[in-house]
Amino acid sequence: MLLSRQTFATPLVACVCILGVSLLQFAQLQKLLISKQTASLETLNKDIKTENLRLKFLKKMPSFGYDNFIADLVYLDFLQYFGDDEVRDKTGYSLSPEYFEVILERDPRFLAAYQSLFVSTSLYAAMPERAIALSQKGLKSLSPSVPEKSYYVWRYKGIDELLFLGNAQAAQQSFVTAANWASKFSDAESQLVANTSKKTAEFLSHNPNSKYAQIATWSMVLNNQVDQRTRKRAIREIEALGGKVITTPEGTNKIILPPKD
Repeated sequence: MLLSRQTFATPLVACVCILGVSLLQFAQLQKLLISKQTASLETLNKDIKTENLRLKFLKKMPSFGYDNFIADLVYLDFLQYFGDDEVRDKTGYSLSPEYFEVILERDPRFLAAYQSLFVSTSLYAAMPERAIALSQKGLKSLSPSVPEKSYYVWRYKGIDELLFLGNAQAAQQSFVTAANWASKFSDAESQLVANTSKKTAEFLSHNPNSKYAQIATWSMVLNNQVDQRTRKRAIREIEALGGKVITTPEGTNKIILPPKD
């Protein structure tokens, strides 16, 4: 009887601990939302430091087998953090990679998190090196079929390597791998990813500074159901490279390439 009680008590204590952390973080986030209207920049920065300490604690906290649950909670926290435009305009997005260090350490197969990682950390926080490092670590736990559509992680990585680091050779290899993984599936989406990734890699193999490859890569960003600010950034970059974006009556984006690469 004693053994069965101990067996029952362990997960119960774990749930209580995790729930306690969740309630504390919810209270802290609610406080930030309520006070943001009148908070000074100094106060907001103190709150950022407090949140950073909490994330550091979550990195080291034992999970008791609830890794995915913790990852989901922290991802929800990130969405609230990232979506608070008013405060982010004042403090920036420096905590973005800290959230994903917790999320992807706990659940490296959390596919949706990778897209948010690249948008928030590379585009907004201007830390593509961190995004690539985190994705590289996570890729060690992925395979072509686990999770489904995991080839997108290679695409996100290639986008960062080309557009933000200017590393055409690394980007080419990432797009080649994305094409190889996607080609293993016969559905229309996977085949489209395989073909576009293969073409981008080919552009880069012939011309590391290819405008076509860069336009194609920004087009990938544009078609990833991103927020309005990222969409405008992608269109600006495509136009700066000599391309043109036309929105069809169906709501899709048609890219017109410049006459010469």
